[in-house]
Amino acid sequence: MKIIAIGRNYIDHAKELNNPVPETPIIFLKPDTAVLKDNKDFYYPEFSKNIQFETEVVLRICKEGKHVTPKFASTYFDAVGLGIDFTARDVQQELKAKSLPWELAKAFDHSAVISNMIPKEEFAEVNSIDFSLQQNGQKVQQGNTKDMIFSYEDLIVYTSKFITLRKGDLIYTGTPVGVGSVAIGDLLEGFIGEQKMFSCKIK
Repeated sequence: MKIIAIGRNYIDHAKELNNPVPETPIIFLKPDTAVLKDNKDFYYPEFSKNIQFETEVVLRICKEGKHVTPKFASTYFDAVGLGIDFTARDVQQELKAKSLPWELAKAFDHSAVISNMIPKEEFAEVNSIDFSLQQNGQKVQQGNTKDMIFSYEDLIVYTSKFITLRKGDLIYTGTPVGVGSVAIGDLLEGFIGEQKMFSCKIK
């Protein structure tokens, strides 16, 4: 299983970080050691002083695919969940300033919170999913997947040109505006609509 993550897939989020709006999907990977599931605690790493949350709708790939065509792209995922792409923003900024890859800021252990997955058939409109994040009971992020720059199908088609998709892979589809820092003691809770999908205590 691999985690394929998408950067800057909401216009307002790209702007809030002073990044250009992409013309093609921005892709990076997280290893399986990044997964944090079952509402487990997140332990603040020693190498960063600015860990930030990025709440994202997550797709689960259900079959192998390479060079997937737009016509069939929607058949390559079978379930949807919610996750957090934890980012060591200070580390990322240092690496970007040196024009270096920023995997160390994104791919570290337990940097990918993931909820249980919901079969896509259970959504009235799977391409228009409301989701949000609360930090200590206050809503800090809210988005809808209809506002993504690149749709689920776009992401599957584009990614599969370069990387073979396999059953069980996860695609983190990007975060809306409102990313922010976490502190030890914080409680993060993610929602799809009114349904709580995960909780994560920062320790």
